[in-house]
Amino acid sequence: MNFTGTYKEQKFYEGENVSWVDVQELSGCNCYCDDEAKETLENLIREFPAEGIHFLDSGNYHYVSLLWLKKIQEPFCLVLFDNHTDMQPPAFGGLLSCGGWVAEAIEELPLLREVILAGPDQDAFDQTDPMLRKKVRFLSREKIKTAKKEGTDFFRNLPKDIPVYISVDKDVLCPEDASTSWSQGDMRIDELEGYLREIFDGRRVLGMDVCGECDSLDDCSKNETGNRMLKNIWKEWRDSHEK
Repeated sequence: MNFTGTYKEQKFYEGENVSWVDVQELSGCNCYCDDEAKETLENLIREFPAEGIHFLDSGNYHYVSLLWLKKIQEPFCLVLFDNHTDMQPPAFGGLLSCGGWVAEAIEELPLLREVILAGPDQDAFDQTDPMLRKKVRFLSREKIKTAKKEGTDFFRNLPKDIPVYISVDKDVLCPEDASTSWSQGDMRIDELEGYLREIFDGRRVLGMDVCGECDSLDDCSKNETGNRMLKNIWKEWRDSHEK
């Protein structure tokens, strides 16, 4: 999904069967999405299923994940990698936002059984609505940094009897491995890859999305490396399940 033009500066998708959704001229969608912009986005992705890997551009547009989740027609879990909880109430009443879309998903999607959230600070999670937290299985930034085995076991032991949808905001990665427009975490890219491989092992994955691109004038080479890794993991899983 082309909001800022940043993917034009990358090549990780070359040679793939790619569909572009060009929304560079869309107003009312940066961080907060007004009703008109939301309707436009829903119409533009109407023909596409949740299945597949969707690149959403900057973390300012992470709320688009909710529009993909709404397409899922069976019980599922959301696995989210993010340096932020995205469970905050919107500052402008009722508008879908990049900082509150997870809360909206929990409240509005009856088929969403659980959110598996990895990356935010423990304090940030503790400040979210207690009612929302009841539906979240949480792995904090602190545990990811200090207890490597605990992080691996966290993902290895997730239920395998319910399909998952995966959402990755690259701001969960350390600045050495990604360049984003938001504050970033400590996770290394090889750690993220290892966690994803644990999730993909023996589970049905309904779809995946990726955001956390840099401003278009920044050096995006680190992000391109991450995007290529994420694309390749998805392709490996898809190809192994199409045989």
